[in-house]
Amino acid sequence: MRNIELEILYKGTQKSSLHMVHNKRKIINDPVHGFITIPNEFIFDIIEHPYFQRLRYIKQLGLTYMVYPGAIHSRFQHALGAMHLMGQAIEMLKLKDNMVTDEEQQSLMLAILLHDIGHGPFSHALEQTLVPGIPHELFSLLFMERLNEMFDNQLLMAKQIFADEHPKRFLHQLVSSQLDVDRLDYLMRDSFFTGVSEGVISTDRIIKMLNVRQDELVVDIKGIYSIEKFIVARRLMYWQVYLHKTVLSAEQLLIRVLRRAKYLVEQGEEVFASEALQLFLKLHPTEQDFRTKPELLAVFAELDDYDVFFCIKTWTKSKDRILRLLSEKLVKRHLLKIEIQDAAFDANYVDNLKQKTKQAYDLTEEEVGYFVFTDEVANNAYNPVFDKISMLYRDGSVVDITKSSDQINTELLSRTIRKYFLCYPKLVVVEE
Repeated sequence: MRNIELEILYKGTQKSSLHMVHNKRKIINDPVHGFITIPNEFIFDIIEHPYFQRLRYIKQLGLTYMVYPGAIHSRFQHALGAMHLMGQAIEMLKLKDNMVTDEEQQSLMLAILLHDIGHGPFSHALEQTLVPGIPHELFSLLFMERLNEMFDNQLLMAKQIFADEHPKRFLHQLVSSQLDVDRLDYLMRDSFFTGVSEGVISTDRIIKMLNVRQDELVVDIKGIYSIEKFIVARRLMYWQVYLHKTVLSAEQLLIRVLRRAKYLVEQGEEVFASEALQLFLKLHPTEQDFRTKPELLAVFAELDDYDVFFCIKTWTKSKDRILRLLSEKLVKRHLLKIEIQDAAFDANYVDNLKQKTKQAYDLTEEEVGYFVFTDEVANNAYNPVFDKISMLYRDGSVVDITKSSDQINTELLSRTIRKYFLCYPKLVVVEE
């Protein structure tokens, strides 16, 4: 670890301090939910903290705007929207005589507000390159622990709920499950900003149907059609937006750009980058590093979309030809062509593309892997094993949605759909 560089950057992060604001009961005008009220002064202080404010500069859907131009909304907006829906869900559960104390309510609001605070810029690409093997959920937990220290242990229960360590398990299910307020917000929000109407769900209806039985979050049977629509909407949004083939191509190109930059730094080459990004291009941090070195987490909090994309724009003039070509393709939206199919691609077909690309771009065997590659993606709309969605009947019985519904193909929706993709430069001619 480069301790001197880390210490210098860490000291830089300490300059920010919370400023005093007399009126903290703010109202935010949200395009999806309308007016959102900040519940109290403490939550306002958390929102004002630099760790949370950085979410303004991280897009919710990464490079999806290259396909859907309106998809430039931020994780900051999503976090506030999820907090708003959590408030509605809590009030509805209390109306149905489900016990939620004031402390639990506050902690639920904090847990959902901070559930995505661990996302870095272009989150999934980052997780595969700069901090491989460390999921954003771990970063969220680490940020909560750090904020808990800063705010005199006032986030302890929020952290317990987020980590599923609280004795009331339905509290965690409100934050993270197959029917949590996180998903309710992002489906509505992502649908709104992409213009993909298939993602529109009956959020108000679903929240009004929520209930609790035997410490399990359930849905009153009257809401079954809204739940059916929710499951189908999630499946359609995944294949139409989140795993859209052009979005996949853009994200895979970004991954290759960052991998090349990191490779060059490891070879001792000088690569332009912001101080924070430069550090992660040099280091190979582990989960233990982030747990034991708070300064490393503080530097991670300095990263956002602007750091990464400004560097990529600069790399379009890099002296390294591969980094320059990859960066130019991403900045100019000259994305790699992508093919998707249900079975793995024929090895001879892939090798033929590699040979043609090597000739067209004058590449080595190692370099061609940046431009021609295969991988796979998988998704299922409903997992009957993980936190099932349970329907509450009038007689008090609780039944899984897959056994309650006669409108959805539960076998299809619960089955993992796996697709294989192949990327290569568009100028390379494929022989039929």
